[in-house]
Parts: sequence; structure tokens; C-alpha cells
Amino acid sequence: MSDFEIVHLRSGIKSLRQLSSQETFHPGIGPMAEARILHVDQQRIVERSARPGRFVIWDVGLGAAANAVAALEALLESGGEGIVEIHSFDKTLDPLAFALEHAEDLDYLLPHRELIETLIDEKYVRVNGRIQWFLHLGDFRDVMHDADLPSPHSVFYDPYSSVSNQEMWTLDHFRALRNRLGDDTPCLLTNYTGSSAVRVTWLMAGFYVGVGQGVGKKMETTVASNHLEMLKEPLSSNWLFKRQTSQSSAPLRDAQHQAQTISLADFENLSSQPQFQ
Repeated sequence: MSDFEIVHLRSGIKSLRQLSSQETFHPGIGPMAEARILHVDQQRIVERSARPGRFVIWDVGLGAAANAVAALEALLESGGEGIVEIHSFDKTLDPLAFALEHAEDLDYLLPHRELIETLIDEKYVRVNGRIQWFLHLGDFRDVMHDADLPSPHSVFYDPYSSVSNQEMWTLDHFRALRNRLGDDTPCLLTNYTGSSAVRVTWLMAGFYVGVGQGVGKKMETTVASNHLEMLKEPLSSNWLFKRQTSQSSAPLRDAQHQAQTISLADFENLSSQPQFQ
């Protein structure tokens, strides 16, 4: 039996739900609408990739490919001189295989079905003269260190949540990711979360962190970068002050984390981050 099912969202759009984790993919306004607002538009993918040179997108958590397809469609509709590489990462192709079997329900896949099947078989597909799509299977925490993998200008960070996939949200992991990005290539990371604990974790890992675009009923999400000027609305000193009394502001240190108030030592560390100086 499959671990996935098709569900109807309140918006009327259909999406996937994983039974074992009880997580629905893109639960607010549907896969494509959310992907466009949260990742493609917020990251100004079309504008930033139009410049000469190579523009690299890391699609972390391929899932049923909505984020990658949203980027692909936006790029195909636009022009530009830049060469674009989409690198999708996931441990398993199970959700994508299920989605392809139900492509008539998830109609965003239908126009790209043959392309995605080639990607699955070959782990690479040339979309056109400008766009290439790569597939990387395995634990992203390991795969991201591949010496042949180019540093990204854009990261769609969309693994399962910090509740059901805790190892992808720890402080050590995000420190490793921040180090992998380096400083030479300005990069923007987008995610659906508005969690104080995640924001604290990203800040302590060395990211600059800001308020992200709201999606559906979610008033705000979160963006992060290795360059402060990439953020339209960085988290303020007022936000920092309120973390002292928040009951869920402690950084996510391990894969068995629980919500708790930040310690004095961690708050001092947080306050010393460059963003708040």
C-alpha cells in the first residue's frame, strides 16, 4: 500500500498527503500557487537568473516536484542570458512516483511528465539550451558536500517539517549548510516556516534571517541569506528582545528537540550575531 494519498485542500486544489507523518504537501493554497509565491516570486528567480553567467537553484526536498516545476515554468516563460541549473535533492522518489501515477489529479505535472520521467531515469535532463535539471538522491546532509556540486544562488528549502524530519533542522546541520554556501555567492533561502526556534537556529548557524512573504492564511514565512542586503525585512532588535520570554525560542540542537525557552547563554550568543549589531 502507498504511504501517500490525494487530498482536497480548502482552496479546492488537490495535493498529496503522507500517511505515516500526517503531513500534507503545500497545505495552504495548493502546490503551484504556494511554490510561485514562496519561492519563485519571492526569490526573484526570473530577474536574478536573466543576467549573464550561471544561476544555480538548490531544490531541497523534491517531493512531488511542485517547487521545481514552478521555477521551470517561470523560466520557460521568460528570457535571459543566464544559464540555469536546477539541482533537486531527496532521499526517495516515492512521492514523485505516486504523483506521476495521479498526474490527472495533480495537473501541474501533466505538461512535464515526459521530462520528469527522463530526470528519474537519467538523473539529468536538458530542458532547453538555457535550463538543465539535475537529480541527487541520498541524504542532503551528505550530498551537499559533493565537490562537483556548484554553490547555489537560490535554495528552496522544503523538506518535511521540523516535527517529522527533525534531523534536517538542527543547528549542526544549518551550520554545515552555511559553511557550504560560503560568502562568495550571494544566496537566498526560502521556507514556509514562521517558527521562532527555526529562526533562532538559522541565526546562530550564521545566516542573516528575515520575515518572508505570507502565503494563504499564514501571515509570514521566513527567508535567510549569507548576505544581509539580500533581505527586504531583516528580523529586528524588537523581535530579538521578545525571544527572551518566548516558550519556543531555544535553538534546535538535536533530532529529539522539544520547544523550550532560550537559555541565557544562547540568548547572549543570539544577541551578538552581526544582524543585531
